[in-house]
Amino acid sequence: MIQIQPELKRVKELRQLLQQASYAYYVLDAPTMEDAVYDQLYRELQQLEIQYPELVSADSPTQRVGERPATHFTSVRHNIPLYSLENAFNIDELQGWEQRWRRQAPKIEAVEYVTELKIDGSALALTYQNGVLVRGATRGDGVMGEDITQNVRTIRSIPLRLNFEGLEELEKVEVRGEAFLRLDVFKQINEERQKAGEQLFANPRNAAAGTLRQLDSRVVAKRRLDFFGYTLHIPGRDDASIANTQWEALELLEKMGFHVNPNHKLCGSLTEVAEYYQYWDTERLNLPYMTDGVVVKLNSFKLQEQLGFTQRFPRWAVALKYAAEEAPTRVENIAVNVGRTGALTPLAEMRPVQLAGTTVSRATLHNSDRISQLDIRIGDTVIVRKAGEIIPEVVRVLKELRPPDTQPFVMPTHCPVCGQLVVRESGEAVTRCVNASCAAILKGEIEHWVSRDALDIKGMGEKLVHQLVDKELVHSVADLYNLTAEKFCVLERMGQKSAEKLVNAIAQSKSQPWSRVLYGLGIRHVGSVNAQLLTDKFTTVEQLATARQSDIEGVYGIGAEIAQSVYQWFRISANQTLISRLQDTGLQLATTAEAKAVGDGNQKLAGKTFVVTGTLPTLKRDEAKALIQKSGGKVTDSVSKKTDFLVVGEDAGSKLEKAQALGITQLSEAQLIELLQE
Repeated sequence: MIQIQPELKRVKELRQLLQQASYAYYVLDAPTMEDAVYDQLYRELQQLEIQYPELVSADSPTQRVGERPATHFTSVRHNIPLYSLENAFNIDELQGWEQRWRRQAPKIEAVEYVTELKIDGSALALTYQNGVLVRGATRGDGVMGEDITQNVRTIRSIPLRLNFEGLEELEKVEVRGEAFLRLDVFKQINEERQKAGEQLFANPRNAAAGTLRQLDSRVVAKRRLDFFGYTLHIPGRDDASIANTQWEALELLEKMGFHVNPNHKLCGSLTEVAEYYQYWDTERLNLPYMTDGVVVKLNSFKLQEQLGFTQRFPRWAVALKYAAEEAPTRVENIAVNVGRTGALTPLAEMRPVQLAGTTVSRATLHNSDRISQLDIRIGDTVIVRKAGEIIPEVVRVLKELRPPDTQPFVMPTHCPVCGQLVVRESGEAVTRCVNASCAAILKGEIEHWVSRDALDIKGMGEKLVHQLVDKELVHSVADLYNLTAEKFCVLERMGQKSAEKLVNAIAQSKSQPWSRVLYGLGIRHVGSVNAQLLTDKFTTVEQLATARQSDIEGVYGIGAEIAQSVYQWFRISANQTLISRLQDTGLQLATTAEAKAVGDGNQKLAGKTFVVTGTLPTLKRDEAKALIQKSGGKVTDSVSKKTDFLVVGEDAGSKLEKAQALGITQLSEAQLIELLQE
């Protein structure tokens, strides 16, 4: 240790400099160091820690991104329950809340309230031991959460080491707060997902929650989550010895190095609370993040302790929520879009209106059944809102304002793109164009083919695909493999180097496995998971193309609907021609010996017992069970102490309650798939 003393001193010095710079940049929004200088100091620290690994510590700035993805999250019990708040939706309900808590403390007269904006994100519980972050956990059910420490470390506004000056005697500190995404970051994430052909996040709250539950912390780091601290607990001692009030606690959190929302206010009455609430009802639209209400807390910790909790909420706090913003506008046209599967989707084109801080001019009407339900017509005045405060939707039609000459909207009988007759199959709500040569369908098919989960052809964005189809350079996905740099160069904003990169990216896609090719074909009901199940059974395209429908349905996890769709697809002569052309290009339409060997040896879940409950987003229960069993896992129907994982979907019942009581790790469908893919 004596030999590395100078290095130890320098490491401590570098950490302190970098932590101070991060606090100034991410919390105070007042940078004190040039980026180039920060990078230089960071690299120096990194090199010293590589040279002397024994000097690495959990609070080092270099430890903000984990090196290895986690396989799953561990359930942990909160030392102090992380309760949600009771909701109030107007001032009358706020007054009702005050009346209820006053019945519990009738002798209390004058009180102070602290009002804070309710950030629309995901609650976190942070534990610090001797000033160093040792655990970050999700809310979960309030009693049990998930340990996501590795992901929490990536959030720059969460200090890895607290500023404990004057508080050195504190061994343990717990901080609660909200992780969230700023609107500009959320917009950027969705733009990147759209380019990659991935499903867009509905709102910043869902994006933040989904980000925190990523198994790979490097993904979390790229998403640039932020954090506001709002509650301070010091287990095992009287908080009042450090702070007597919520207001003092917020000041202390700032001193410790946390980002605290600057828009909190100390109010001497409910009248002041109401003024604060009404002010932010409109002003919140100018904030760089989403807020859906105001949190009102009694300021005195002594009074908070006296009031305590109900079985679900603290009596001393309430969330005063804003109503979902709605606005009237006029429908100027109802257009119909055609998607990859030929589905016709009606779209209301409206007079632009401001809604939740953005201009809204279009909203999906889903299908003809929804149109009939709304009885929406061109010329109608409608009420629109943002579902999840992001996606515009028509809520209702103000029929009393309807012009006298309007006519009911009727879905077209012919495709608006190719003019061919459309069909609506019995039992379906969707009307479809079934013309395989329709330009709209072709564009969707190619966009699907080049997407990340299919052939993953880099650089083939939506605009480029549309140009290729509009200029009749491609008539099927097979034509992509005949494109040359010279053909690409005739497109707008396409130079020689970019064209050559695209040709190379298309060529590289020929090495993608058979399962990706099958998924890329876009057969109805066949997702990436089903494609893998099918190609495991039918290792060549010839085997699948000639299989009987009963043989396809016999694959564990493949239902009758999927089997029928696959069987019928291979009976169509145009599809048979497509397969022949794809084989000629050199694509992998068979499972290679190497891939089969890897698949056969994949028993990573051996010895683990799973239970699946609820309705999963995309997988049927049998499909999920088949995936688990294929990887060596055991699936049972009942939860017990021997259960390792509970895969949870919507409307989970008693199995979820029992698993929570036993502390069994819960997985979403997405986490299960990530676990299988790792």
